[in-house]
Amino acid sequence: MRDALYDRVAEETASIVIRRYSTSFGLASRLLGVGVRQHVENIYALVRVADEIVDGGAHVDTLQAARALNELEVETEEAMRIGFSANLVVHAFALTARDVSFGSELTAPFFESMRMDLNQKVHDQESFDRYVYGSAEAVGLMCLRAFLHDEPVTDLPRLETGARALGAAFQKVNFLRDLAADFETLGRSYFPDVAVDSFDEATKVRLLDDIDADLAVSAAVVPDLPRSSRRAVALAQSLFAELSSRLRATPASQLVSARVRVPNPVKARLALAAALSPSRQGR
Repeated sequence: MRDALYDRVAEETASIVIRRYSTSFGLASRLLGVGVRQHVENIYALVRVADEIVDGGAHVDTLQAARALNELEVETEEAMRIGFSANLVVHAFALTARDVSFGSELTAPFFESMRMDLNQKVHDQESFDRYVYGSAEAVGLMCLRAFLHDEPVTDLPRLETGARALGAAFQKVNFLRDLAADFETLGRSYFPDVAVDSFDEATKVRLLDDIDADLAVSAAVVPDLPRSSRRAVALAQSLFAELSSRLRATPASQLVSARVRVPNPVKARLALAAALSPSRQGR
């Protein structure tokens, strides 16, 4: 009884964390099946805590942030091993990792990318690809494990390719719309050979073409996801496709000084469309 209560409190804590930080995520998560939703919220709560450490939300210097991130990784690894943590967010994450069967093969790349944010301000193509994999694609693969838990799977590699592509698209869109803020506030430049002071329309189009190619890959596999996750992923896909479209319509000169958003009424319209969309026959 006590273990069940602690698990429930940990998962409620994870749900609060992510809903306070992301309205878009909260909107999409409502379309997930209840069991799947909790797993995904458990995953994203830990991701949010790690982001808070490296982005300076904890108001600590780089050395302190590195120490806190290392401690978080060690605690996460131990919790996945034994099934318990005194940190409620870590405990909730470990419940999911153990239940849907992933471990350090996905968490280690994630923490490596978070660590890169503390000591690498400019990326070449190799480090950029490695960063995007750990910070976004690996998280997409964690979520895919939750989507497919106890579900029959016929083509896992194809679904994994779609999950990675969607994660990469999400991350690249965020890099593009936060271009100036990342550079001016955090001193980071993620895209290889892209600088704020020389950012132009051709560069913007090139980056968005790459993002839209990722979105096309992920869109192709959404219909093959289980019913419990299909509509939520479709909504996330449509939200970022809408954001990509708005970035494309915004002059490059404005992108380096303003953050493009999807207005709440548009988010609501896309959410309604996803909720009412016919579900494909099958799982």
